[in-house]
Amino acid sequence: MVKPQFAAVDWGTSSFRLWLIGENDAVIGESRSGEGMTTARETGFAEILAKHLDHVQAPADIPVIVCGMAGAKQGWVEAGYLDAPAKLADIPEGAIRVEGQSRDIRILPGLAQRDPNAADVMRGEETQLLGCAQKIKNSDCLVAMPGTHSKWVRVVKGEVLGFATFMTGELFQAISQHTILQHAIKDSPGFDGANPAFVNAVHAAFKEPELTANRLFSVRARGLLFSLTNFEAEATLSGTMLGLELAGALKSAPKDTPVVLVVSGKLKGLYEAAFHRVGLQFSTVDADEAVRAGLSQAARSLWSF
Repeated sequence: MVKPQFAAVDWGTSSFRLWLIGENDAVIGESRSGEGMTTARETGFAEILAKHLDHVQAPADIPVIVCGMAGAKQGWVEAGYLDAPAKLADIPEGAIRVEGQSRDIRILPGLAQRDPNAADVMRGEETQLLGCAQKIKNSDCLVAMPGTHSKWVRVVKGEVLGFATFMTGELFQAISQHTILQHAIKDSPGFDGANPAFVNAVHAAFKEPELTANRLFSVRARGLLFSLTNFEAEATLSGTMLGLELAGALKSAPKDTPVVLVVSGKLKGLYEAAFHRVGLQFSTVDADEAVRAGLSQAARSLWSF
């Protein structure tokens, strides 16, 4: 039987994930819920963590490594930020200990870009980067991490030189639910990356991002004039927003810079299809595996397992 060594926690705004980890990063137990930072601020961070540790039968003396919104200003204990440029290997050293607890609990810091013309922050994604450290160890690459707020990070030989956040997911939700396009998209059964409307919209927005506002209204017009279906409308909106993201993310990147795509779930198929359509050279890393690997690497650095 594998002996538990530590617990690893990814604490988001609206989600909670805990893994009980043993030797060789073996996952012994897992516990998930919707008890993210928003819920924890009401019911208590320590109480939620204790409940999940009990669920996986974690020994009372094993330490806990945490990333994500538990370290935000509104979280459990503020973990602050490391300033970019920053070496990935320095992330564990910035961990903050939660005082007043019976076990050793550390929360990892985020990363900040303190440029008044390109101010940016990340919290949680830095741990995914740490989990990809071996894959990108000696390379010069862009790491793309899709989500509600997609991150694009320039990494050179294990050092984060800079990054940019794109509100692609949040804008998609806002436009699809709170503009005239809600009527075109209503009751859509969904789509995938193979949908021609999606990949064509990606390519069009990538090539001519300055026409995005016009192309969005065209979705409404095509529904009225050419019977554009609701799922085609949704796919077009999604592809337009993703193509706009790619145009911005790649604008100043050195030509032919390889991209590491850190993603899971439905977004995996969408981003891979989009990358193929615009001719990007890329490899894919599972986002869940990346964050778990990053937490494990941080824990082993802090506690020398």
